[in-house]
Amino acid sequence: MPLDIMAETRCKPGKVRAVFPFLLLFSPFPCPAKPHQVMAALPPSFAPRLAGLCLTVAALGLCSCQHAKLPEVLKVEEAPLLFKWYGDHLTGPVKVRIVLSEQKAYITRGGEDAGWTYVAAGTPGHPTPPGSFSIIEKVEDKHSTSWGVMMDADGNVVDSDAKNGRTPVPPGGRFVGAPMPYWMRIKGAIGMHAGHIPNPGDPASHGCIRLPREMAQTLFSIAPLGTPVQVVR
Repeated sequence: MPLDIMAETRCKPGKVRAVFPFLLLFSPFPCPAKPHQVMAALPPSFAPRLAGLCLTVAALGLCSCQHAKLPEVLKVEEAPLLFKWYGDHLTGPVKVRIVLSEQKAYITRGGEDAGWTYVAAGTPGHPTPPGSFSIIEKVEDKHSTSWGVMMDADGNVVDSDAKNGRTPVPPGGRFVGAPMPYWMRIKGAIGMHAGHIPNPGDPASHGCIRLPREMAQTLFSIAPLGTPVQVVR
């Protein structure tokens, strides 16, 4: 149909205006500069069909939105509770019992439960010995004389798991002992102290019994020399 004849054809402007955005997409004619040029070019039967097409497209869009799978909410896992202390109101002698199979320590004060804590005892290659011991030395700010890091002359760490006297010292380098705050020695080079517990329930040390820092500080403050420490498998 020639455009001059189509221009004289009657159509309903309301319908055309409603579907005008889709008309620009689906029209077989070049995109005009103004909406009235499109309305003038439409045949009478085209606007209703185009309106129906637009409604169908809109309905499909709504359906796809309704059935779209929403992204799952990320679950944030809470860090495990490392210790629980309820012995501030208690008095009397302190006793410590360390269970290696659980990697936990249980503390009593005056014969009553005062709290528990995860520990990180020695790995199979550096096991913590079982037995009955007692605290024989206390040093608040202690550094290991056995294990630590090896540094070069520029202060760079060249070995993060160095054994003093065994790991080669680079020219101009030095050994720096690992910090062991709130140190409580129970036998030889074995003692309890504040340290990292990477995986609660798993051993991780070179033989010592690591405690969460807050728990080590608490135990250090209430356990005098001679406090019994029992280590069981």
